[in-house]
Amino acid sequence: INNKTLKKNSNSIIVTDPIYSTIQGSNNKHLFRNAFLKRTGFQAMTVAAGRHLSTRASSSPSPSPSRVSSGTDWSNVTGEEHFDVIVVGGGHAGCEAALAAARMGVQTLLLSINLDRIAWQPCNPAIGGPAKSQLVHEIDALGGEMGRIADSSYLQRRVLNRSKGPAVWALRAQTDKKEYSANMRQVVENTPNLFIREAMATELVVGPNDNIEGVRTYFGMVFRAPSVVLTTGTFMNGKIWVGRNAMPAGRAGEAPSLGLTEDLQRLGFETDRLKTGTPARVDRRTIDFSGLEEQRGDEDDRWFSFDPKAHVPREQMCCHLTRTTAATHQLVNENLHETPTYGGWVEAKGPRYCPSIEDKIVRFKDKESHQIFLEPEGRDTPETYVQGFSTGLPERLQLAMLRTLPGLEQVRMLRPAYAVEYDFLPAMQCLPSLQTRSIQGLFFSGQLNGTTGYEEAAAQGLLAGMNAALNAQSKKLLILPRESSYIGTLIDDLVTKDLREPYRMLTSRSEHRLLLRADNADARLTQLGWDAGLVTKDRWDMHQAKMARVDEEKARLGETRVGVDHPLALECAEVSKQGIKEATTLEVLLRRPHVHYKLLEEHGFGGVETLSDVEKERVEVDIKYSGFIARQQRQLDQSSSKHARELPNGIDYFAITTMCQESREKLSKFRPQNIGQASRIGGVSPADITSLLLHLSINQRRDDKKEKKSRRDVYREKMKEANASV
Repeated sequence: INNKTLKKNSNSIIVTDPIYSTIQGSNNKHLFRNAFLKRTGFQAMTVAAGRHLSTRASSSPSPSPSRVSSGTDWSNVTGEEHFDVIVVGGGHAGCEAALAAARMGVQTLLLSINLDRIAWQPCNPAIGGPAKSQLVHEIDALGGEMGRIADSSYLQRRVLNRSKGPAVWALRAQTDKKEYSANMRQVVENTPNLFIREAMATELVVGPNDNIEGVRTYFGMVFRAPSVVLTTGTFMNGKIWVGRNAMPAGRAGEAPSLGLTEDLQRLGFETDRLKTGTPARVDRRTIDFSGLEEQRGDEDDRWFSFDPKAHVPREQMCCHLTRTTAATHQLVNENLHETPTYGGWVEAKGPRYCPSIEDKIVRFKDKESHQIFLEPEGRDTPETYVQGFSTGLPERLQLAMLRTLPGLEQVRMLRPAYAVEYDFLPAMQCLPSLQTRSIQGLFFSGQLNGTTGYEEAAAQGLLAGMNAALNAQSKKLLILPRESSYIGTLIDDLVTKDLREPYRMLTSRSEHRLLLRADNADARLTQLGWDAGLVTKDRWDMHQAKMARVDEEKARLGETRVGVDHPLALECAEVSKQGIKEATTLEVLLRRPHVHYKLLEEHGFGGVETLSDVEKERVEVDIKYSGFIARQQRQLDQSSSKHARELPNGIDYFAITTMCQESREKLSKFRPQNIGQASRIGGVSPADITSLLLHLSINQRRDDKKEKKSRRDVYREKMKEANASV
């Protein structure tokens, strides 16, 4: 430390060294410098080759010069700060968790290893897609931020699966990587009650009653709070691989998080390793697009956020499609031994639904070619993301492989592809609130729980942040039932299944996806966000007005009738190939196949002008699929009564001898809270659930008999006392 590292500003002296301390109240920088050296014991601090090299002073430092003995006492500087909630990690889970907690009125600290990489998108800079878009809509409905940021930083938007039913329609937005991160950071920095700090958490501070009390950082600071949310992503003991070469890193160019895994293991948590990867980035200026298929965005305005104020119309960019060739497959097959997975030096499981190019070629030998998408990473950068082409091959082979793709024969590579393996904690160690089972006030979310994808991480972070705030306020924690949302389905899967590969959300994972559509996420969850304090008054008023317009339009369509000879009825009969025998309502006409709201508008039956296109679509979907929706709701109601039956906390599953041994072991390990969770645990059969229900019924009858006997005994004692008094 020297005088150049001390910057004098009014009554403050700011130390710009790795300890990131600000000490108030001294105008004498020499006095402060010597006092600071005496307290910390540092003689020198040098930055060399990206490393902080420090030398400790002797235990008995030389006396300070006489001019320093001014009476300023630094012994009361404890190196501790107090908050209500601490969020460790500034990724997508961390941002949503910190914002949720702060918006619920508690003092929140967000710790990140690198503040310049808040909400970074290290893999594909895109938000949404099948099932993922439902998560983003639900995050927005609850008052989260991801959808709003995507709506203001997109490069292109498309609705996928449009030819299928509304349950699987999926909005996907290619985003500007730098702009997305910058926009999210701006929101984080300007949110009341939220403070950010660059630091690496290495240890948890746990109280005597197995309750969290805070975290300790690499540089010795202690931040205390009754709630801590860990969202470490791929950083815990992260290691990236390019062929046979490896280096410690959470992602390319960023140091891993060290020490936290070992501390969690010391506290009794189980950890394991997972793997993921990202493809090379290439220079768009060296791609020949002339022979490639264009993938343009949709002209219709589609948004993630239900708040029109968050929508930012902007010019869209074009993506392109190419394919692998025989030369690509030959190069991969002849060099499989050079990849970490097939070479055998990395055993961690990778994502099943986002495989590397070598996995695709090995698993699907019958396919002669695989689609590869070329997607821009930003408006002001030539970097292009090669989607579907992640690999673990050595860098010397990656450029040759890229140049086997049509249009990329002369391409220049800007960043090599790499694989990353990291520590995670199986989420079965969490409750459905995402609070850990063993330590009160400690929450896990994001890739730490074994998921893959920004959307899955953000969804967990939002719920973990809400519950961290509730815990800090000593309030009941929030649990989203499986049937309430995709978020609920995601978390239920995580805490009831022993997952050992990266988990990705799919529409097929939800049994009630027709009820959990993207278009009705606000109707399902905005009330919950409003009650929690995440949804603003303006947003709530806007939501109520929208619901009123939708209900009024449904009523109008159900009341308005047209005769069989009306031009609208005749055209509906023609397009649906179904005759009309009597006067009918617009609602009945809209239920017919190939009859859409636009046809009603063409004949002057479009309703009020204030109804937006999204609201019209919502009305049409509700009406057209009303029969299917009602049937699925009945099925849900029938199963909910049984699945919602709670299980006693102290139940001894090993005592239920009619269940198989595997089921008893799994139920004892997971400790499900109700029958529904128990039925979804892998290895627990329907027959075992029947045995469990029978066991509960027998115990209930036994308890009822005991209670009746107890009441009779009490009654008899009272009668004896009454007779004796007489």
